[in-house]
Parts: sequence; C-alpha cells; structure tokens
Amino acid sequence: MISLNIQKRLVAAEGNLDLKLDLQIRAQDFVTLFGKSGAGKTTTLRILAGLADPDAGLIRVGEETWFDSREGINLPPQKRRIGFVFQDYALFPNMTVRKNLEYALENRTERGIVEELLEIVGLKNLANRKPGTLSGGQQQRVALARALVRRPKILLLDEPLSALDLEMRLKLQDELLNIHKQFKITTILVSHHFGEIFKLSNRVIVIERGKIARSGPPSEVFIGKKLSGKFKFEGEILEMEKSEVVYILTISIGNNLVKVIATEAEAQQLKIGDRVIVASKAFNPVLIPLKN
Repeated sequence: MISLNIQKRLVAAEGNLDLKLDLQIRAQDFVTLFGKSGAGKTTTLRILAGLADPDAGLIRVGEETWFDSREGINLPPQKRRIGFVFQDYALFPNMTVRKNLEYALENRTERGIVEELLEIVGLKNLANRKPGTLSGGQQQRVALARALVRRPKILLLDEPLSALDLEMRLKLQDELLNIHKQFKITTILVSHHFGEIFKLSNRVIVIERGKIARSGPPSEVFIGKKLSGKFKFEGEILEMEKSEVVYILTISIGNNLVKVIATEAEAQQLKIGDRVIVASKAFNPVLIPLKN
C-alpha cells in the first residue's frame, strides 16, 4: 500500500497552485493520474520518486517511511524502490542499450536481470546499438527495461507513449500490461489518452488544480455509470450530419472511420471534436460522452 499525504506550492501558468493530495494506492494496482497540463500530475510522480520535495506531508510505502516532514525523514531517490520512465526517455546517448541497463544496476553481479529484460522487451539483437540509432518505440522499450533493472516496487510512467504512432502505441500498451502483471508491480501512469487509460488502468485519479476531483474505475469516472455491452471503443467525432429525424455521426476509432446514428437529444449533447465511447448492447449502438 502506498499512502501519500502531501502539500506543495507550485508556480503554474495560471498563477500559484497548491498541490494537496491525500490518497492510498493498493499494491499491484495500475493507476492513472489524469488532468489538464499543470494540474500537478508529473510533480506527484517526481515527489514519490524523491526528485522533488513536498513542503509538508507523509509518504509511506508498505511499512517503510519515505518522507515525513515532521520527523525529518526524506529518503534519497536511490533508496526508494522506484522505476521511472520519462516522457523523453532520458537515455544516455553515449552508451549502448546494454550499458544503459547495466548503469542502473545496484549490484554489478546481478547482470542476469539485464539479459532477461532485453529478452522480454525484444531488444536482444539491438543490445550493442546506441539510442540515437533506434526508433522511438525501441528507445521507449530501453527506457522501460532500464526502469525495471532494480526490480522496483513502483513503476512510474510519465506519458511514455505520447510521441509514438498509433500502431506502436497499441503494441507497447500490451507490453506494459504484460510487464505490470509479470513483475507484480504497482504502476502509476500519467496519460491524457482515454483509450490507453481504459485499456491499462483499474483505477483513475482525476487531479484538478492540485486536488483530487474524482477517483475510481475508468468507466465510472469518465462515463458516470457502469456500462455493459458487446463492445466498447473510444473515438472522436469528426462530422455530424442531420438526416431526417436522426443525426449521422462520423467517428474516428483508431485508424478506422465508423458511422453511428444518434437521436436529436443525443446530438444536442455532442459536438465535433468530442471524445465518446461507442458501445453496443444487443446490436444497438449507443454513444456516451467522456468527461474531461
């Protein structure tokens, strides 16, 4: 269990922002922090990792205290069992893939974990290449493997897939989910991508202006009610056209375009550019707006 109760004054684009969070995350959960840019999501990851200090508060992981402002406890990053994958990957350009992973080892005699991770992320044949010669997806895999080298208790992911194309993004989402389950890690992701959140997370925490606005399973947080159906896809409305008594909506889902019929009442709640869930129950497609 992660218990985090912190306060920190931040300087945001809209002025000063007080980050005040009180949350608990169960071991082996896959949690997403969601919210607008500047809400405090990345700062929360950095505080948990020990890369930024709260002004006050308490952080406990299991039976271990990582930060306690009253007791003067503040474990340095290297003593926190954290793996961190940054948005820009933060790889050492002058080192090979293997050397990037070995650099993160606590014990130089445990080189077996490096070979194991190279195999898991499919980079065995690229182990002697340098990051600059790799694709974005391959660099992301190196960063992920390096984050796992120290067998962390917690894996922190700061929008690691945001720069990738859709096909690679979907592939690496599968890899992330497999690694999360295989290593039995508590994973905390920052993401703005609804499809990614629904696919990966069992819980989402919405942060607005430094405070928790909503928390729960993605379907409840974004849709507002439990949804059952034969299929569920996230998409974006590209076009709305009235046809007699109904509206025909063109929706982008992945690389595909689909046409969905909406009633006038449904159409009045929607506009071009909205993100929606397209679901079907007994072959009757329905549209549910996603809450931002």
